[in-house]
Amino acid sequence: MTAARDVIAEYERLLLRSTQMLGLAREGDWTRLVEEESAYVVAVENLKACDANGLLDEPGMTRKAELLERILEQDVETRRRLEARREELSELIGSNRRQFNANRAYRASATAVPIGQGRK
Repeated sequence: MTAARDVIAEYERLLLRSTQMLGLAREGDWTRLVEEESAYVVAVENLKACDANGLLDEPGMTRKAELLERILEQDVETRRRLEARREELSELIGSNRRQFNANRAYRASATAVPIGQGRK
């Protein structure tokens, strides 16, 4: 049987990881955010196993709810920032694609032989 304090400690560790991820998202450190997200997934799995075996009393349930609320609030902001970054990258890709197509069209028209001026 897992002690209640162990369950709460796992939730606190998950909150810490969530806080780190949010900080990285705020800084725009996307590479480290992805790395931290892997560790977060492992922490969630550890939490699931611990939480399934732990029994919480009323104060423990209240603390768990507080921690979960903070984790979810941070998750919402992190996801919002990730979505904004995805939109930014999508716009950059679209802009690059339009530039590539314009350059390709320009090169094609520059190398085309004008009508009526073909070989004789």
